[in-house]
Amino acid sequence: MSIYEYSATKTDQSSVSLEQYKGKVICIVNTASKCGLVGQLDELEELYEKYKDQNFIVLGFPSNQFNNQEPLNGTEAAEFCRLNYGVTFPIFDKIEVNGDNADPLYKYLVEQTGGGAIKWNFTKFLIGRDGEIIKRFAPITSPRKMTKLIESALEQPVTSDE
Repeated sequence: MSIYEYSATKTDQSSVSLEQYKGKVICIVNTASKCGLVGQLDELEELYEKYKDQNFIVLGFPSNQFNNQEPLNGTEAAEFCRLNYGVTFPIFDKIEVNGDNADPLYKYLVEQTGGGAIKWNFTKFLIGRDGEIIKRFAPITSPRKMTKLIESALEQPVTSDE
């Protein structure tokens, strides 16, 4: 299994298969507009802008599971990210990242990285071109600390199933 077996819900409630990101290096992150770490959106956008032409993408998933730090709905959260931080990478609909109602993608990400619950907003998962998880990063870890791993992953050849 890989992340390509999962889908994400856009803010317009349409579903997107993560298979459309096959061959890209992906950073998946749970976001929250009222979190003290929200400034990481600047760094995530910086990384996205720097590497998007090399097939790197950031996928943001707003979540309100930590101290009610995401009171906005998915559409409002995405708009907040765009207006206040200039975010141009995709922000999906609001999800849960822990517990029985956790989004299936997040259940998979947690299981594949040792089973430890998501501790806070801005937990980051770096995914290789093959859909496999390279590394999980703690919420307080600066997105810029992923740069070397992103560059290394981008150097890997794109594998084909054909």
